[in-house]
Amino acid sequence: MHTVVERELELNLVLSPERSIPVPARLTYRTNDPYAVHIAFHVGSDAPVHWTFARELLVEGVFRPCGHGDVRIWPTKVDGRGVVCVALSSPDGDALLEASAAVVSAWLERTLRVVAPGSENDRLGLDDALLKLLTPTPGDDLWLRDPWPSDESSEPGA
Repeated sequence: MHTVVERELELNLVLSPERSIPVPARLTYRTNDPYAVHIAFHVGSDAPVHWTFARELLVEGVFRPCGHGDVRIWPTKVDGRGVVCVALSSPDGDALLEASAAVVSAWLERTLRVVAPGSENDRLGLDDALLKLLTPTPGDDLWLRDPWPSDESSEPGA
């Protein structure tokens, strides 16, 4: 059974140092994808924009600047309140989003209670899947012994 931890929230899309617009968004964490967090937000398009990145990146970004390339996250203060900034870059453009640090932290804490850091691999069931793949079956006996005679004949002169 898989668990989903979701949170609706409002992000601010920063257009300039003086101007930002509110953007409805949803944070999603799924135990069947334990290393990732998903964010979907509506920016006036028909379909929401989806981003997926490492949960560990968001956990770290609540406390200190981290990430490089497509996703960068850092904490700061805006008008005296704690926010988490998320900078996203893609071929379609760049976006700077601000979210309430308290809201993001509370949601992250819920995900960490569902799947503790370091136990994500247990959720994937890779060990069980590998064991199942590598366990010999009765039909494997045919392949484990040599069913074909050798090309080298032991008869002299053959």
